[in-house]
Amino acid sequence: MHKFALLLVAIDMKVNIRKIFKYVLSASLAFLLLWVSFREVEWKTFMDVLESCRWGFVLLSMTAGALAFWLRAIRWRRLLLPIDETTRYVTTFNGVNIGNLSNFIFPRIGEFVRCGVITRHSAPVDPLHPGQKKASYDKVLGTVVMERSWELLVMLVLLAVVVVVGFNRFGSFFMEQIWHPVEAGLSFSLWWVVALAFLTAAAGFYAVWRFRYSSRLCGKILDVFRNILQGLSSCLKMDRKWLFFAYTALIWGMYWVMAACTVKAAPFLEELDMFDALFLSLVGGLGFAVPVPGGIGAFHFIISLALSALYEIPTELGVVYATLSHTSQAITQILFGTVSYIHEMIRKQ
Repeated sequence: MHKFALLLVAIDMKVNIRKIFKYVLSASLAFLLLWVSFREVEWKTFMDVLESCRWGFVLLSMTAGALAFWLRAIRWRRLLLPIDETTRYVTTFNGVNIGNLSNFIFPRIGEFVRCGVITRHSAPVDPLHPGQKKASYDKVLGTVVMERSWELLVMLVLLAVVVVVGFNRFGSFFMEQIWHPVEAGLSFSLWWVVALAFLTAAAGFYAVWRFRYSSRLCGKILDVFRNILQGLSSCLKMDRKWLFFAYTALIWGMYWVMAACTVKAAPFLEELDMFDALFLSLVGGLGFAVPVPGGIGAFHFIISLALSALYEIPTELGVVYATLSHTSQAITQILFGTVSYIHEMIRKQ
């Protein structure tokens, strides 16, 4: 029994060390990207330009961000109602806000934290067994997977549409900043890499399907794909499904307004229009996809790179816009996350 206890302690220490290592690696990547973004910045010029910004538009951007949080909460509640009809708006709103706040501590952990908020307030399946919740953690996590799958799909589709429609504007960013630099380091065309990747993916999918019964690993991989597909298609089966897509459109509209207001706040970006703001919003979304706390560093790097490559905006000015956009979003998330956390602490079950 003593040996078993020591084994559990050793396993727990190993898991904690792994978490600490992941966090240190993630934070190091964030600081590296921040250093790359700010290394050529002259701080006096940076502060002078920052002071010249129109702060009224920044407040409008933050307001749009807060509305996006509320719309996400409303949309998420619709996904949760078939699981637990007692789910309240305030619960999903607090869950979204606390999840956003948690992402500044460790990337992606917010998606798991907000599931716990919902489960905590869920009604019991049986009053005699209050520990069994209608909105169990795994069911709530399934709605988060579905929600995030749709978010990623919408972002990629919008990005593809923007690049294709405005290829003369934005196509050069991907070709000159991503495609050509990678191809220059190879002794063959990058299209061969694309073809090889496609064939590898096809072969991998066939192997997973072929050995789905005989291999436990292949079975688990196939289950993951099935869950994602079920998540993406489940919203098509809900009542008044059009509301889900309407809320999704409104949420992305708020993201667009946030970017447009921040562009208007920067005097040195007066030549940029709404279409440019949409592109910057989508590119910034790619920065938040990098596994660093709160998108710190990655957002600054990719936004300043895009402004420099597409519009010949000096790096230090691009960093000003990135800092203005990211900091205003971060303040909004931290403010609402803190208020929601305090509310949850004093709120009755």
